[in-house]
Amino acid sequence: MSGEPPMVTTDPCQAAELLQRALQEEGIVSDVHDGYGLALVSVWVGLVVWCDGERFWWRTGWDGPRHRFVYAWQPVTDPQRAARRIALRYADLRAAHPLPELMAGARGDPA
Repeated sequence: MSGEPPMVTTDPCQAAELLQRALQEEGIVSDVHDGYGLALVSVWVGLVVWCDGERFWWRTGWDGPRHRFVYAWQPVTDPQRAARRIALRYADLRAAHPLPELMAGARGDPA
């Protein structure tokens, strides 16, 4: 035995739908897609959350010296906390990449 507690595993799509509802409570519109044992929650340009049934993970930035993305993750057992953390990243990306004027309101997002 490795001494580590076992990870809780759930259906990735069900977990992604729970995250989608938690994001909706944060005022964030998202879409869920599933297949090949994974689920994706599409949130914004540059913000896709992956779920494998054990954890959610998403890109939070770029590590220039190592030439790779930096990821954050949260266990699927706490979709509300994941949603709060994702909402912070969402706010940063919204500021950097606002919707074009013609698209504002098309998804129900404020301008």
